[in-house]
Amino acid sequence: MSTAKTYKRIVLQSRPVGEIEPTTFRTEVLPFDLKPGQGEVLVQVTWLSLDPAMRGYIRDARSYLPPVQIGEVMRAQGLGVIIEVGPGSTHAPGETVAVVPGMTEYAVVKDHAATKLVVPEGIETLDFLNVLGSSGMTAYFGIKDVAEVKKGDVLVVSGAAGSVGAIACQLGKRAGAKVYGIAGSPEKCEWLEKELGVDGALDYKSPTFREDFKKIGYIDVYFDNVGGDILDMVLTRLAQNARIALCGAISQYNAVKPAALHNYTTLISQRAKIQGFIVLDYAPRYPEAIKELSAGLVDGSIKRKFHIVEGGIEKAPASLPLLFSGGNKGKLVVKISEEPKSKM
Repeated sequence: MSTAKTYKRIVLQSRPVGEIEPTTFRTEVLPFDLKPGQGEVLVQVTWLSLDPAMRGYIRDARSYLPPVQIGEVMRAQGLGVIIEVGPGSTHAPGETVAVVPGMTEYAVVKDHAATKLVVPEGIETLDFLNVLGSSGMTAYFGIKDVAEVKKGDVLVVSGAAGSVGAIACQLGKRAGAKVYGIAGSPEKCEWLEKELGVDGALDYKSPTFREDFKKIGYIDVYFDNVGGDILDMVLTRLAQNARIALCGAISQYNAVKPAALHNYTTLISQRAKIQGFIVLDYAPRYPEAIKELSAGLVDGSIKRKFHIVEGGIEKAPASLPLLFSGGNKGKLVVKISEEPKSKM
């Protein structure tokens, strides 16, 4: 049980038209009066995940999840430790769990919304916010089910140094594809080639990027995390029966008016397929993905990198824009607290 007198949470204060602003969120300090009810648990949040999808959560528009309302706690995935259980709960104090607590130091959640984590040897707890979390699930089902990557394919992944893109690149290599990654700096490109083993990495900020991209030849699969002009360019370089998996469009999330696509008729001439997907649709099959991805982490064939922000809950809103400027180097997470020493 916590001895805290107050706790902090981050709520949505306004909806930015373009980029996230300093006034988009506000910090609230509340009396600590949280108590789990029937079939609920009280969780002390230890880590929060920052993800590009969070920009969509604060847009008042139809999507796969309802928008966060003004005055509500900002939606966010995280990890935590159960410090108290309510009547009828199947959990126990001291369990480490994956939850969607939002940007808060403590949260009361339903039993079914707290997944107890069993961390095998060779795996870190934080992996459940990366390779074994939504990033890994997104890459896994995007590569295997949507893009149907197979041996001999030429696969291009945009946002390749991000948490989803890096896993998609590695799964593509495991499937036997020739993999090219697009990233936003020479440092990130070097990491993709030397650490992840992609066949080539291209810096989209380079003045020769478009010429360099043409040297790849025609591509069979495009795993898209960025949208915009790069997606439009890729449309001109599709092989016959190419597949495009639309995972994200991070270049457009802060745009007042998203960029138009002009080269879509290539989809007709090359009999290509373009498909958007949401990872939540694959939730019943997460154990399948976790099994394969866990094996890759343990044997070292799947690598990961974290960008850790320390300093507590108030660092979360200020760190979120790093995703859209390319300032993060690895999976972006915020350390909210140390694990409770007393696990009652």
